[in-house]
Amino acid sequence: MKSQAAYNYERIAAAIEFITQNFKSQPDLDSVARHVHVSPSHFQRMFTEWAGTSPKKFLQYISIQHAKQILKEGRQATLWDAAHDTGLSSTSRLHDLFITIEGLTPAEYKKGGLGLSIRYDFADTPFGTVIAASTEKGLCYLAFEEEKSVEKLRRQYPNATLRQEADSHQQNALRFFQHDWSNLSEIKLHLKGTPFQLKVWETLLKVPVGKLTTYGAIAERIGQPSASRAVGTAIGSNPIAFLIPCHRVIQLSGVLGGYRWGTTRKTAIIGWENAQVLQN
Repeated sequence: MKSQAAYNYERIAAAIEFITQNFKSQPDLDSVARHVHVSPSHFQRMFTEWAGTSPKKFLQYISIQHAKQILKEGRQATLWDAAHDTGLSSTSRLHDLFITIEGLTPAEYKKGGLGLSIRYDFADTPFGTVIAASTEKGLCYLAFEEEKSVEKLRRQYPNATLRQEADSHQQNALRFFQHDWSNLSEIKLHLKGTPFQLKVWETLLKVPVGKLTTYGAIAERIGQPSASRAVGTAIGSNPIAFLIPCHRVIQLSGVLGGYRWGTTRKTAIIGWENAQVLQN
């Protein structure tokens, strides 16, 4: 049975999708509330509780113009400078999340996880249900999975032993969704990927909360400015949702672009992060 939070997210996701498709007409509170079949007052209260800001301001955060403005600011001060100059400010929470990336050995990679014991569990987040999976070394998989299925995890590690069991690696990571930053330094990732993929994913960790970047900017950051397409492929293969913030990468034109777990969810996360930054 879905939790009330899950139902609320579905309504918010539907509202965000409606706003995204109709932002040029600047839909008012009544029209958005009508679209998700709730009263304006209830929608205003539910939305504000979920996002920490009003629907009107949230629309501004996720609009294409807002995304372009963030990129404009990024050109004046490079993302690398922004990541280092913000220090402990609220816009750099992910910058302080130094994650040790422990890649699988070549043998483990070729064998599809043979010999690995992977624990997994499901949890509710503001953006839907996630499956979190870990080895003894750290978190190896975090993905939005509304059907509570392990099929995609199984495809990622076809020969590993899976069992449903929560552990500290998963719990430390999930605290990120609850604004509990006390154990961020304890989060460890256990990823399998090519050296190029690992380099791209590690670079994503330097994009601060509330900021966006482009595929080309990531390519330049890793020293391969002509590899934008390959960067896009690596970003699309990211196995750790949200913590490795591939949702902060958009097209140079300002269009949000695709997302492995849905463009509506990507839009929701970007807006939610901007709301948290402006709240603090």
